Amino acid sequence: MSNLKALAYKLRKDTVDIIMEGGGGHIGGDMSVMEVLVSLYLDRMNISPENQDDPDRDFFIMSKGHSVEAYYAVLCEKGFLDFEEVKSKFSKFGSQYIGHPNNKLPGMEMNSGSLGHGLPVSVGISLGNKMNGRKNRTYVVMGDGELAEGSVWEGFMSGSMYKLDNLCAIIDRNRLQISGSTEDVMAHEDLFQRIKSFGWHVISVDGNDLDALKAAFDEAEATKGKPTCIIANTTKGKGSAVMENKASWHHHVPTAEEYEQIMKDLDEHIKALS
Repeated sequence: MSNLKALAYKLRKDTVDIIMEGGGGHIGGDMSVMEVLVSLYLDRMNISPENQDDPDRDFFIMSKGHSVEAYYAVLCEKGFLDFEEVKSKFSKFGSQYIGHPNNKLPGMEMNSGSLGHGLPVSVGISLGNKMNGRKNRTYVVMGDGELAEGSVWEGFMSGSMYKLDNLCAIIDRNRLQISGSTEDVMAHEDLFQRIKSFGWHVISVDGNDLDALKAAFDEAEATKGKPTCIIANTTKGKGSAVMENKASWHHHVPTAEEYEQIMKDLDEHIKALS
């Protein structure tokens, strides 16, 4: 687990490099969601380049598709994609490495970008797998700003209606979106009780703590008769004071000076965990 903790910061560095090369990207949410992706892909899910077409694989949907740069970095680490190719081609004219997930690429199940679609699609995947008697699981990552979309709540209703205990939704609760604080744009408190009232098992954890995430995913797998939602309380821009808890870093390309400081800060985290 200590290796995975250091790896999460190394993959943040890779993510920043992808953004710098491409000249754009949603860096704040990339940084906040990294431990969730590392936990799922490198410690949890039954998914790999070797079994990506196996109907019994676990399914993952990146509903907050604007955080695709972190997704690219993790898929590269998992062996689905080549990092140097992604970095050199990201966001270039005619490239398949676009600014949101592209299901023409290995390892990506669904195109996303228009927020609010991931949970309903995941409900459909989970229901189909359950009807077919499969034992696999479906995971979907949403942003907290995304919760303003009505289709999300239709997904919550149907997920509990069909008792989809093979479904786990994760909310990247970093409390910031492009317009500012989520609580100023569309308040979500008390989010725990709200989702629980829809018939879900709800867990609230530190979403930048891999140990806490591991325990939460274990609890989700052990929960029967209802789907689970993990509220992952995270820090937008996690890893450097240059970015942390700043709405202006929702979509931002670091300057040369900012890049140097961010990389220095991320290296300090890696050193402390190594």
